[in-house]
Amino acid sequence: MTSKKPKASTLAEIWASAFPTALAAWSPYTRLKAPLLLDTSKAAAKEGLTGSFAMIRLVDQTVVIDLQQVAELGIQDYAVEVLAHEIGHHVYAPASISDHTRSLARMLPALPTVTQHAPMIANLYTDLLINDRLMRSAGLRMPALMQAVVAGNTRGKASKLWTLYLRIYEMLWGMERGSLCGPDLPERPAAGSDQSSSAQTATNDTLEVDARLAARLVRHYARHWLEGGARFAVLVLPYLMEDGQATERLQTLMDTKDAGAGGQPEGLTGMDPEEMQRPSHPASDDGLNAQSEEEQAAARAKAEKAARTGTGQARDPFQYGELLRLAGIKLDQQQAAMRYYAERARPYLVPFPGLPTNQSEDPLPEGLDPWDAGDPIDRIDWRESLVLCPVPIPGLTTVQRRYGTQPGVEPARVPLDLDLHVDSSGSMPNPRSQLSWPALAGAVICLSALRAGASVQVTLWASRREVTTTKGFVRSADDCLRVLTGYYGGGTQFPLPTLRDTHAKRVKLKKPTHILVVSDDGASTMFDSPDERGTSGLEVCATALRQAAGGGTLALNIRPNWDKGSTKTDWSKSAFGWLLRARNEQGWKISTVATLADLLGFAREFSQRHYGEKVL
Repeated sequence: MTSKKPKASTLAEIWASAFPTALAAWSPYTRLKAPLLLDTSKAAAKEGLTGSFAMIRLVDQTVVIDLQQVAELGIQDYAVEVLAHEIGHHVYAPASISDHTRSLARMLPALPTVTQHAPMIANLYTDLLINDRLMRSAGLRMPALMQAVVAGNTRGKASKLWTLYLRIYEMLWGMERGSLCGPDLPERPAAGSDQSSSAQTATNDTLEVDARLAARLVRHYARHWLEGGARFAVLVLPYLMEDGQATERLQTLMDTKDAGAGGQPEGLTGMDPEEMQRPSHPASDDGLNAQSEEEQAAARAKAEKAARTGTGQARDPFQYGELLRLAGIKLDQQQAAMRYYAERARPYLVPFPGLPTNQSEDPLPEGLDPWDAGDPIDRIDWRESLVLCPVPIPGLTTVQRRYGTQPGVEPARVPLDLDLHVDSSGSMPNPRSQLSWPALAGAVICLSALRAGASVQVTLWASRREVTTTKGFVRSADDCLRVLTGYYGGGTQFPLPTLRDTHAKRVKLKKPTHILVVSDDGASTMFDSPDERGTSGLEVCATALRQAAGGGTLALNIRPNWDKGSTKTDWSKSAFGWLLRARNEQGWKISTVATLADLLGFAREFSQRHYGEKVL
C-alpha cells in the first residue's frame, strides 16, 4: 500500500523547514537566502527552471525547486538531500559564474564535434563531486535519493552514458552491482568463458573500466575540481559520439544548465593555459595513476609547471560569445561583442581620477541658524542660545552655528570631449566575429574618456551613406560600444556631412572637443573630395577643427615614413599629399601604426595623454 502524497502547500512547508539542515550539511556558517519552492512546473519555468526538478541560479545564489516534479519523481522525503545538493553548487562546484564558464572552456577542446553537450557533461561532473562529498562527509542519504530518481525517471531510453553514470555512483559508494543501473547494466562474463569473439563483452568491459576510472578521478580531483573536468569529458566523449540520444534521460538531472543566466563572468577573454594543453585521458593521467603521496605530489608539480609555462592567448569575440551561450547567458552576437571589448579594454584604461581637494578646508563661522528638535543636539550653540534667552526653550530660542569652508585656489580643469570616427570599410575586420584592433582601440579611448568625465560621440563609417553614430555626445559606455561593435565592410569614403553637422551644432556649447579618426590610408577621403554641398573636404575639416577647439588626431595604419621626401610646395609628388596638407596647413596630428594591433598601444598612450590624472 503506497503512502498518500502530501499536498503541494504542505510539501512546501516541509521543504522550507529542511533548508537550515541542508545548509548545515556544508557548514554551520553557510548562509543562503530561502529557496524558491514552486508548486507547479509552469511557475518554475517562469523562474528559469525547465527540464530538471531543481536548479541553482548563480547570478543571485537562489535555489529553485519544482515541487510538481518532485512529487512526480517520488522524492518528497529527500528535501535535505536535494537542497544540500543545490547548495553545493553554490559553495563548492562551480560556486561562481566565472568558474562555471571556465570549466566549460576547459572541456570544449575535449569534446570535438559535440561541444553543444559541454554544459551537460560539466553538470554531471559537478554532481558527482557534490553527491560523493555529501554522502561521505555529511552522511546524507544520497544513494537512496539516486535510487528514487532512477525509479521515477522514465524520460527517453537508458543510454550507455546513463548506465555509465549510474555505475560510477555504485563504485563510489560501494553499492551492489546493478543496484542503480538495474537491468540496464549488462551482465559480466562468466569466469573462463570465451571472450575473444564477443564484441558485446568488450563493450561491457570498457564500460566497467571507464566507470572505475571516473570514480577514481572524482576522488582524486575533489579538492581541485577544475583540473579534472577536461579529463572527465575525454572519458565520456565516445559515449556521446556513439549515441545521438544519449542525453535524453539525463535531462532530469540538469540543474546547472542555465545557472549562469543573467550573470556577467569576468576574465573570459583570455584563455587559461590549461585550455591550450591537449586533454589527457584518465588512463594516462600521471596524477590519477600515482600510487604514493610522493608520486602524486610530483605529478601535481609537473602539471602546475606546465600550466605556468603554457602560452595563453586571447579568445576571439565569436568564441567568447559561444562560451557565454553554453553557460546559459543568453546574449545576441552584438551584446556578446560589447562585453568582450569592454573586458579586453579594461586593463588599459586610465585610473579613476581622484577627487580634487581644496588647499584649506578649515571651518569658518558664518552666522547663526535656529536649532529645531530634529537637528543633532550637539549642534546647539549654548552660549549664543543663553544670550538670547536665559531660560532656553528647545526649538524656539535655541540656535546653532553655521559654518562654511575656505575655498581652495586650485583651478578647475575640464577634460576634452571626444568625437571619435572609426573606419569600418572592407579593409577592417568584423568586430563581432574576430578581434578588431580598431574597435578595441576605440573601446579603450572611449571608456577612458567616460571615466575621466568627458562626453563621447562615436561614428562608425564606411561611406557617406554607411554611417552609424551615437545620439550625440553621450555618457553611456553601452551606447559607445554598441556603435563600435557594428560593421559595414563596404567601400571607403569619409562621411563629411556627419563631421560638418556635428561641430556646426557643437560650437554653440563652447565645450572643447578633440576629433579622433581611426583608419588607414582611407582617411585621405576626408580631404580629397567635396561634400554634397560642393564644399571641399579640406575646408569642411578645417572648419570642424576650428569649431571643436580641442585639436584633431588621425591614427592611421600606414608606413611610418609616409612623409619622407615630401615637399611643402608640391603635394602631388607624395602618395599622401592630402594628409600632408592636412597636417601642415590645418594642424592635424598624424600618428602612424605599422599594424592594426599597434593601435592598442596608441590608444593607451592617447588616453593617458588626454584623460590621465594629470589633465583632471
